[in-house]
Amino acid sequence: MTMSKGFRYGLAGLAAAAVLCAGPAFAQEAEAAAEAASTAPSADVQYILNTLLFLIGGFLVMWMAAGFAMLEAGLVRSKNVSMQSLKNIALYSVAGLMYWLVGYKLMYVGVDGGYIGSFGTYAFDPVGGDALDTGYSTASDWFFQMVFVATSASIVSGTVAERMKLWPFMIFVVVLTGFIYPIAGSWQWGGGWLSEMGFSDFAGSTLVHSVGGWAALAGALLVGARAGKYEGGKINPMPGSSIPLATLGTFILWLGWFGFNGASQLAMGTISDVTDVSRIFANTNIAAAAGVVCSMILLQILYKKVDVTMVLNGALAGLVAITAEPLAPAVWQAIVIGAVGAAIVVFAVPMLDKMKIDDVVGAIPVHLLAGIWGTFIVPWSNADTSFGTQIIGIVSYGVFTLVCSFVVWFILKAIMGLRVSAEEEIMGLDKAEIGVEAYPEFSKAS
Repeated sequence: MTMSKGFRYGLAGLAAAAVLCAGPAFAQEAEAAAEAASTAPSADVQYILNTLLFLIGGFLVMWMAAGFAMLEAGLVRSKNVSMQSLKNIALYSVAGLMYWLVGYKLMYVGVDGGYIGSFGTYAFDPVGGDALDTGYSTASDWFFQMVFVATSASIVSGTVAERMKLWPFMIFVVVLTGFIYPIAGSWQWGGGWLSEMGFSDFAGSTLVHSVGGWAALAGALLVGARAGKYEGGKINPMPGSSIPLATLGTFILWLGWFGFNGASQLAMGTISDVTDVSRIFANTNIAAAAGVVCSMILLQILYKKVDVTMVLNGALAGLVAITAEPLAPAVWQAIVIGAVGAAIVVFAVPMLDKMKIDDVVGAIPVHLLAGIWGTFIVPWSNADTSFGTQIIGIVSYGVFTLVCSFVVWFILKAIMGLRVSAEEEIMGLDKAEIGVEAYPEFSKAS
């Protein structure tokens, strides 16, 4: 069957008309693409914005050191407040020195799919540096990564409070921040073997929080419980010095977490990056809020009263849980992730007491257990990883950190002892260890 000449001419005319009509549309699309390209930030602008993100995120995470100090000062008894304050400013300082001396290069330089980086101090860009190929200032990156190390050490401080000597603790901080944390971190963030496998931990539910939690657990097991905590066949409460101080510390940590998670986007030079940072902020906040509400409801159901310290830890558990993947979840998923993290704390705190593991501030349930949960649940919202890979990463970090920490704590215990004498513990570490007696009304009966 053949087409008539007139019909063929008609089809050709229609085709020509279509091309003429489409031409302006194609031209407009091309012009729009060219305009978008011309308005994209230059390499200089992207460098500045990315560096600014690291710096802002870094000082927010640094402010978390104040949060930990206030939280711990509020949750220990009055006779140990000065000691906790000293430990927190000391560990932050040691972390900074060790991460420059050896930690950063162990974590990031020369890992290449392996298990460890290289040794040596880290060199920043020269004055007026022009290393645009990195996309950000190297000093800003070092600063942002350093404050994460200090966070991990702060987790240990609260768990072993009120009975551990100052100097064994500080020596452990040297090892943790200079070697244990950087080597473990290299496996994922440094491009090591877990990164190659597909393990995912966006901002450190495991790399930061669980690592600190495992180290704290090893310390708590070896140093033992506080005198009187589990005497008489029962659990004896030891209320902290200041609920307002602990609450302030929690709010400071909550604020700092926006830098912790948001700046882990690692770039702010495009509209896409800024949009993602905003989404991370929102998910982070809502997970913490869900942690608060969930803990309050559970406490009311289980105990017919709401314990404020447990609610504070519920907020922190929600923050820890969402940290492994704060970008991908929908809002309702972020709520569930945060709420489950808080529920873990509500049930784990009494469980640890039954096991006679004395964790003064509840850091093990908050940072270790909620961190494991947050890391495990990543594939629920992020299809680029798998539950199997996440479990391998969780177990690997747990075994490595627990074994290394236990060995270091054991050596310190054998050489110099970990805990103060019974008399010094009753007196309080403020007076026994650092010669401060800030509360003259304190009696030995307290």
